[in-house]
Amino acid sequence: MLWTIDKVLGVVLCGAASAGPAGFLHLLALAPMSLAFPAALIISVAVYLYRASRVLDIRGRAVLITGCDSGFGLALALHLHKMGVVVVAGVLQEASEGAQRLKGEGSKRLHVLPLDVTSPQQLSDAAKRLPELLPPEGLWGLVNNAGVCSLGPVEWLALDAFRRDVEVNLFGLVAATKTFLPFVRQAKGRVVSIASVAGRVSCGFLGAYSASKYAVEGFNDALRHEMLPFGVKVSLVEPGNYANGTRLFATDDVVEREVAGLWDKLNEDLKHQYGRSYCKKIEGFMKNFRRCGARDISPVLNALTEGLTQEYPQARYCPMCPLTYLVAFVSTHLPESVYDGLAWLLARLMLKKGEV
Repeated sequence: MLWTIDKVLGVVLCGAASAGPAGFLHLLALAPMSLAFPAALIISVAVYLYRASRVLDIRGRAVLITGCDSGFGLALALHLHKMGVVVVAGVLQEASEGAQRLKGEGSKRLHVLPLDVTSPQQLSDAAKRLPELLPPEGLWGLVNNAGVCSLGPVEWLALDAFRRDVEVNLFGLVAATKTFLPFVRQAKGRVVSIASVAGRVSCGFLGAYSASKYAVEGFNDALRHEMLPFGVKVSLVEPGNYANGTRLFATDDVVEREVAGLWDKLNEDLKHQYGRSYCKKIEGFMKNFRRCGARDISPVLNALTEGLTQEYPQARYCPMCPLTYLVAFVSTHLPESVYDGLAWLLARLMLKKGEV
């Protein structure tokens, strides 16, 4: 069992939960607090860690992953294949570097399929071909990974950018789930979807992306409850900033071209109101967003793997740095004014660093 920030906080919550029954026993004079609390804590932590450590052997079972051209999807396909899993890797472009790398494995347990999650025809074709690729146990897992990210001020982004993020990140995920869920339900397997910390907390320049990821959170919660009677476990992975590890923006030149493209499409009134200097601010934010992103994506791979293999998977996995976790906690549980102040401070720091 890997120790993660989720598990550390789980143990902390066990401690908080233990105080209630211990205090109740103390009030009834059935046991002193000095004895009741440690006993309750030990029992609750033991049960929690036992459940977290229970792992299923999924060697020989099949998992379908969308968005395997690069990033998390490509890395997960290779990782699961090394574990002995039958991997069906959906790719947007069969000629992509990631698709060619997967095909280069030359394994009978690794199948590459053209799979644009926004294409009903490709989803239908994949569903028809899938049975011949699966082992007798059927499809154990579906990993909804395919996604896109549009960054920029709300007034700068065209409606098509908002539609693109929602079309791929939400409707594409829903379409893939509806297509392959019958296979997973028959196997009493797993559905693991990738959302983002931006689906729990948003900030400037993330309007389009966050809108799509917030919707994914709601969809996944509904699906989790609906699948309980069928024995299908549904989990959500909420990565923090892994822009370096996924090569979201390969270089500073790419960022500058992205921002210049947004600026060129603005009308003269907006250009006058924002001013050219605002471009530098956005460039600074996006450059530092890339630089601050973690290079090591193994925490995300571990979370995805646990969602597929834990006997008692978490509803949510949060592979992110402690600072990001703190920001998400503040946004969720404290007054908005506190979060707004923290977000303003962090944005100022990112803008300043990005200008270096």
